[in-house]
This record gives sequence, C-alpha cells and structure tokens, in this order.
Amino acid sequence: MAQENDELILAQAGLRDFKRTVVALRQELETAHAETDERLRASAIATNADIAQLKTTVAALREELEKARVEREKAVQQATVANHHELLQLKATVASLRDALEAAYIDKDSSTRQAISGASAEIAQLKATIATLREAIELAHTEQENALRDQLNQHHGELTQLHGTIRMLREQFETQSAKTIT
Repeated sequence: MAQENDELILAQAGLRDFKRTVVALRQELETAHAETDERLRASAIATNADIAQLKTTVAALREELEKARVEREKAVQQATVANHHELLQLKATVASLRDALEAAYIDKDSSTRQAISGASAEIAQLKATIATLREAIELAHTEQENALRDQLNQHHGELTQLHGTIRMLREQFETQSAKTIT
C-alpha cells in the first residue's frame, strides 16, 4: 500500500514538473515574440532614419542645383543617379531584411508549435498513465477488500463451528457431571 502511495506521489510530482515545463515554454515563446517585435521596431526606426537622411540629402542637392544650376547640372544629375541607386539598394536591403525577419519568425513559430505539440502529447500520455495507475490501484484495493472479506467469512464460519463444539462439549460435560453426582 505504501509503495502504491509512493507511486502516486511520484506521478503527481512528474505532472507538476510537466506543468512547470509548459509554463517555461510559454515564457520562452513570449520572450521570442517580444524580441521579434523589438527587432521589427529597431528595423523600422533605422529605415525611417535612412529615409529622413535621404530626404535631407535630396533637399541639399536641390539647393545646390538652384545655386549653381548651369555650372553643376551634370554633377547634380550624377549625384541624383547615385542617390537613386543607393535608394534602390536600401529598399532592396530593407525588403531582404524584412523577408529574413519574417522567415525567422515563421521558423520560431513553427518550432514553438512543435514544442507545444510535443509537450501536449507527453501530458496526454502522462494523464493516460495516471488513469491506468489509478485503475490498477482501485483494482488492487478491491481485490484486497475481497480477500479480507473472504478471510472474515472464513473466520466467522470457524468461530461458529467452535461455538457449536463448545456448546456440545459443555452439554456432554454437564451430562457426565450429572451422572457422576447421581
């Protein structure tokens, strides 16, 4: 009986450990989401800064163009072309980084789902094991009660038989005592 209680306590401890594991996995998932959001914000800030810088550069070039339009028209055109290429490169870089970030998020989300799925399957298996152990304990308890009941019935029968034997011996003794006295 003590061994069965120990097994039940061990099963309960295991269940607590799995619950703690699930909580830890949830916290890791939330941390990953927060890190992803932070990276997105940082990327957006950097992109906005780059755009603002490009706008400032374009404005400066326009002022310079207005001041020395005739003398520097060719230089301004070259700078505009260079800036356009740089803008295209920056846009391509931003698009590439966004795609990489989304792919990382999808990968992390997939890994998290797999971990949660594995933990859920393990919890289900543990619940099934607990149910099986519970049934085994109940069966053992029932068998123990039946064995005890059978022993009590056997002892009751023996006790009844012994009472009958005592009564018969007492009657014989009284009969012999009565004959001896007469």
